[in-house]
Amino acid sequence: MTSETTWLHQPGPAASCTIIAEVAQAHDGSLGTAHAFIDAIAETGADAVKFQTHIADAESTPGEPWRARFSLQDETRYDYWKRMEFTPAQWRGLKAHCEDRELLFLSTPFSEQAFELLESIGVAGWKVASGELTNRPLLEKMARTGRPLLLSTGMSALAEIDRTIAWLEPFKIPSLVMQCTSAYPCPPESIGLNNISLFRERYGASGLSDHSGKIFPSLAAATLGAQAVEVHVTLSRRMFGPDVPASVTVEELEQLVTGIRYLETALNHPVDKTHLPESVAELRPIFMKSVVINRPLSAGTRLERDHLAAKKPGTGIPAHDLEQVVGKRLRRDAAADHLLTWADLED
Repeated sequence: MTSETTWLHQPGPAASCTIIAEVAQAHDGSLGTAHAFIDAIAETGADAVKFQTHIADAESTPGEPWRARFSLQDETRYDYWKRMEFTPAQWRGLKAHCEDRELLFLSTPFSEQAFELLESIGVAGWKVASGELTNRPLLEKMARTGRPLLLSTGMSALAEIDRTIAWLEPFKIPSLVMQCTSAYPCPPESIGLNNISLFRERYGASGLSDHSGKIFPSLAAATLGAQAVEVHVTLSRRMFGPDVPASVTVEELEQLVTGIRYLETALNHPVDKTHLPESVAELRPIFMKSVVINRPLSAGTRLERDHLAAKKPGTGIPAHDLEQVVGKRLRRDAAADHLLTWADLED
């Protein structure tokens, strides 16, 4: 494994997290809709668009069961995958569109034939679906290309992930292990943010593939050191498709991008609390408090606690020295709200 911190590309000088917008099957087989997703995602500032490449004959049989029966026009799951297919020329057009919009083009292959198709077109890296983590022949084909691998782990426990990482070790390619929970949508108690640091320590690099339909897990993951986050995206919550409940809207994706970049800036600029910046030091006299007389008192009065109060501005004896003032005598008459200085006092 590698501890390399640049994943697919470096988004900016203060950025460390690549933000991947997952279209998956949200285009519902419409090439025009797939292109519309690219334009919408580009406007959010995300770094990459990810599709899924399904070739029905290569990955499925007519007997494949539905995860959830959602389609009104596909008799079988196989029929649905068939309808999701694009031709090689159409895939090339999608990649070219991504490049025109300065987005990384990614697509998950679900068969060796799909891998060969994507390899001929060119991808920035390989996103491995949770169900393919044990598909050693496919993984090794990906690894031989030398491109980065992003591995979802939603259907595997640590022992199985360890085995996959061991398979990949000889290839010496950048590999990032993504915490993923295969629930659509995923409830907050199942997101597993604790695994961001666990995977980074165990495998060298980590990320989050989220199905919550919220922006909060990815924001948290970025602050925990995730080097890539992936969220499903929908153009509208009224769209058709099985992933809509597990998706963020384009508007929410824009908020996510803004939030991650904001947090990265904050995290990359630590504040040294051993010294105050000049801008803050200048505010101290305005906001800090001084010891004041709370009623008119005559010279020679021995000050008691109930003679004193702490009030702004902070240009007199600091409020934290109030107890040292108790028992001192006034050198001169003092009006109410007089800010005491040490010159006003004697033992």
